[in-house]
Amino acid sequence: MAHISLMKRKAIHALAETLSKTVEHFNEVEVEVLIGLYHELLGESAARGRAVTGLDKNRFRTFLYNSFGMTDDIIMAGVFRTFDKDNDRFVNEKEWVEGLSVFLRGTLDERIKFCFNVYDFSGDAFISREKMFHLLKNSLLGQPSEEDPDEGVKELVEMTLKKMDYDHDGRLSFGDFKKAVKEENLLLEAFGNCLPETTSIAKFEQQVFQKQAKP
Repeated sequence: MAHISLMKRKAIHALAETLSKTVEHFNEVEVEVLIGLYHELLGESAARGRAVTGLDKNRFRTFLYNSFGMTDDIIMAGVFRTFDKDNDRFVNEKEWVEGLSVFLRGTLDERIKFCFNVYDFSGDAFISREKMFHLLKNSLLGQPSEEDPDEGVKELVEMTLKKMDYDHDGRLSFGDFKKAVKEENLLLEAFGNCLPETTSIAKFEQQVFQKQAKP
């Protein structure tokens, strides 16, 4: 946070003190570091004093790619939308810290809710056949196959429904998804990788918290 003004540092410290009382999984120092990183990611616009509402989708996607190697457009858009709780198309400081607490250190229940929200890209509280098809087709792109790729994806959708659709209504509710993941944790990211790998998390936290914490 070397380039951040003293006034801005004081504001960040005050915000970190407030957020650390309600956010899970991070202490006050870590929250302050993450808010500092947030302001770095805002880039030159914020530094020049321009009005900046928060992290937009493009800056956020760049962060996901650079820090965690994410490349799936549908998944990255879903992660952004899940962070952006007030749906104003920007991730603010509070949404950033709260989102990262689940993204990096969430409990199984928190991650189940997070992944479901990422996959529910229309926001109707269900993962339909159509959504599964688009998610699975997107995550399988580039994998060689002699068969019609669409047919293979359709078969995968039906297999997934058979395993996870407990009320047999042809779509997954949050209850279906949660029950399935509780019984078999590997189903958490059944429709695409929307959480970072453990090694990526460790690397990110080491770099960010050690580097940023230095005076």
